[in-house]
Amino acid sequence: MKNYQITQWCHHFIREQVSAGDLCIDATMGNGKDTLLLSELAGKDGQVLAFDIQPAALVHTRELLDSRGHYANYRLILDSHENLPQYARPETVSCIVFNFGYLPGGDHTKATKASTSIPAIAASLSLLKKGGLLSLCIYHGKDSGTEERDAIFRYIRTLDPRRFLVIASSYLNRPNHPPIPVLIIRL
Repeated sequence: MKNYQITQWCHHFIREQVSAGDLCIDATMGNGKDTLLLSELAGKDGQVLAFDIQPAALVHTRELLDSRGHYANYRLILDSHENLPQYARPETVSCIVFNFGYLPGGDHTKATKASTSIPAIAASLSLLKKGGLLSLCIYHGKDSGTEERDAIFRYIRTLDPRRFLVIASSYLNRPNHPPIPVLIIRL
């Protein structure tokens, strides 16, 4: 692994997980980088559902995907990540990606909140097929995310260890509230 940013660290594991033909979800689309990666990995026979509540996220993601001349294997959805079960059946999804926090370059007051993020994580776990991966990037800091981070950790600590493997990592020598990567694998 040559890059040590949280997204690249998570992308390493996502690349190991997703195969051509898979159904994947980008639960927090943002600027579309995870959607692009999932689309590339799922290939022409796969499908990617990408969610965000901000119209600007859909615009940025569509521009990114169009600029790469990409597969038409994605659906950009203006809806909350807590509504994922309305778009996918249980035990059908190979990989679900979340980036908690605010839209990079966007309004910091429009950030994810525990009140929707916890139900979205819970719903995601039921959508994962056996061996499926849930990737969480938790951005927290002085202007947002501390309460959400704490709530997410309280919730994921309660997951049944016979059904889920939860791995949280941290950057111990980085200043300024570095993001926290978490991987959850359905057993």
